[in-house]
Amino acid sequence: MPQLNPDPWFIIFIMSWFLFLIILMPHTSKLKLMNKPMMQHTYDKITSWNWPWL
Repeated sequence: MPQLNPDPWFIIFIMSWFLFLIILMPHTSKLKLMNKPMMQHTYDKITSWNWPWL
């Protein structure tokens, strides 16, 4: 079995993680917006994209 270069696998992992976040972000942002006033709508979207673990 030939030795594999880890770089492409790392890129594949990163891209799949971003796809995972893009698919999940609309659901989590809707849940967050239910508990906050509408004035923080745009700010909440920005923070949820930049800090998905909050």
